[in-house]
Amino acid sequence: MHKLIFSSTIFCLITTSSFAYLGPGVGSGILAATIGIIVAIFAGLFGLIWFPIKRLFKKRKQRKNKQKNKID
Repeated sequence: MHKLIFSSTIFCLITTSSFAYLGPGVGSGILAATIGIIVAIFAGLFGLIWFPIKRLFKKRKQRKNKQKNKID
């Protein structure tokens, strides 16, 4: 058990150079995914906020119309 922990620790601490190339397609894909996630979060928050406010305005307008009809 101690050998496993020791060898895992040594394995994680030893670093080697990685020769890899990430082309423009990967970068633009990551950028598009990030922007998509941010837009989805804002769209969800907008929906959670806008539709109850819209319903409130609709109810207020209906009440005004009912009061207006009672007066007429």
